Parts: sequence; structure tokens; C-alpha cells
Amino acid sequence: MAEENNVNELKESKKPNKKLVIILCAIAVVFVGFFIHNSMKYQSTDDAYVETTTVQVAPRVSGQIIEVHIDDNQRVKKGDLVAVIDPADYEIKLEQAQAKYEKALFEQKNAVIARNAANSEISAAKADLDRYKNLYKSGAASKQLLDNAQTRYDNALARQMSAEQAVMSAKGHSKVADAEIKELKAQRDQAKLNLSYTKIYAPQDGTVSSRKVEEGMYVNVGSPLFTIVPDEVWVVANFKENQLRHMKPGQSVEIKVDTYPNKKFKGKIDSIQRSSGAKSSMFPPENAVGSFVKIVQRIPVKIVFDEEIDKNEYNIVPGMSVVPKVRVK
Repeated sequence: MAEENNVNELKESKKPNKKLVIILCAIAVVFVGFFIHNSMKYQSTDDAYVETTTVQVAPRVSGQIIEVHIDDNQRVKKGDLVAVIDPADYEIKLEQAQAKYEKALFEQKNAVIARNAANSEISAAKADLDRYKNLYKSGAASKQLLDNAQTRYDNALARQMSAEQAVMSAKGHSKVADAEIKELKAQRDQAKLNLSYTKIYAPQDGTVSSRKVEEGMYVNVGSPLFTIVPDEVWVVANFKENQLRHMKPGQSVEIKVDTYPNKKFKGKIDSIQRSSGAKSSMFPPENAVGSFVKIVQRIPVKIVFDEEIDKNEYNIVPGMSVVPKVRVK
């Protein structure tokens, strides 16, 4: 009898506690409900990175670097002198261009002076010729005096025509001459610009990165010297297309940066790209083929920080992985 009672007690002890089961089921239902509600209220993705627009600094003229005023990871401000190319060759070219331009102007000025003098001379010679003609008609002057006056007039006319041609061909009012003057002036201005390009300045505020310039090296036009990374950064999050239904600019975002897992940064949606990442790539997919397989596309969403970040405490740089959480409802 005792053994039968022990067996019954053992069976009773193995039966699950109904109250405990009910509590566990209730907790599970609440947890599932909270998860579903939270997933409808927020949208998140781990396909997100810190981004910015970097600027590559390159020389506009070729030459040897004689001064470098930057170092790796150094902060610079817009307009700071960062490097200097040897200006000797460009100073000589500017002097040559300036000399040619000034010579052309001098020739033009002299040609105009000579023409004015020839015009004055021919006016006097014409007056003498007319006077001797009248005197010769009245018998007051000999034929020799009249011939001499005619010769002086003819010579003055020849010099006037020669001076006029010099003005027209060597720099005066002709279109060809004016074009030559403009060309020489443009060459002078270009030489002056090239000389100014030997000094390289920072185009914007930021931090020096990928520095490749050293004193003594020869650089060519367009060869990158270093990159400036600006202070302003944002997040590009690639959400799945079925996550964008209730997403729109202005919605608040909670940003978690992998580097600082215990810190939640505040942000907001700035804009949503008008095409998928695949569509805006260099080689977009061609779906009009027989082997088409539907793939959920991702749409880049730009998220900006909505708070002032202490750069001394949090060093958020382009390329860092982040997890944004968008409140869509």
C-alpha cells in the first residue's frame, strides 16, 4: 500500500504546474507581441556606414616640391599653404610673356606716332604745293620751285602710306593686329596664373589623409598629393525595399556606432535615394533575361546626425560600421 502511495506521489510531482505554464505562455505572448509591435514601429539595418565627401588635392602645374607644410592626420583650414612647387621656371615664362606683350604695345605706340607725324608732314607739303601752284600760275615762282614742292609732297605721301601700313599691320586698328595683342595678353595672364599655381592651398577645412607628397619629389599635373577629409559626416544606410513603406525624411533615428557600442547617437533621415544601389552602380543588372531571379533590392537612405558630437571623445570617421534604428510610426 505504501509503495502504491509513493508511485502516485511521484506521478503527481511529474505533472507540470498549471500556473507556471500559464505564466510562461503569457510572458511568451507579451514578448512576441512586443517584438511584432516594435518591428512595426522601427526599422533597422546593419548595412550602414559613416560617409563623407573627401577632396583630393592635386597640383595644377608640374615641378619639384620645395616646401611641404603638412603632416599625416594634421588639421588644416581653407586657404592654408600646404606645399610649394619650385617657381623659377614659371617666373621666367612670365617675364618672357610680359616682355612680348610690352614689345607689341610699344610697336603699336610707335607706329601710331609715326603715322601722326606723317599726317602732319603731308598736310604741310600739300599746303606748300598748292601755294607754289598759284605762284607759278601768276608767274611769281619758277617751274623748278613747283617741281620741288611736288617732290616733297610725293615723298610725304609715300611716308604717310608706309606709316599707315605699319599701323594696320603691326598693331593698329586692324582686326588681325588687335587679335595678336589679345593673344599676347592672354599668354601673359596664363603665365601669371601658372606662377600662382606653384603655391598649393587647402581647398577646405578638414584633416589630411593619404599624404603622398614629400619635399624634393617631382609632381605632375593632376597627380594626387593628399586627401582632405572634412569634419561633416553622415550615415548611408541601405534598407531593404520592403522597409521603406512608412519611411520619410525628417523621421528620428537612433544611431549605434560599432566603435562605441554603449553610446546611442541621435539623428534624422535627410533624404531617400531615387534609385536602388544596384541601379545606380556602374553596371546595373539587366532584368530582361530568361534567367531572372527576383532579389530584394536595397535603397540607400541618407541619415544626418541631429546632435553636436564631441570630437575629442568620439572620433567618428568615414567607413565606420553603424546600425541605425528609424522610428517609422
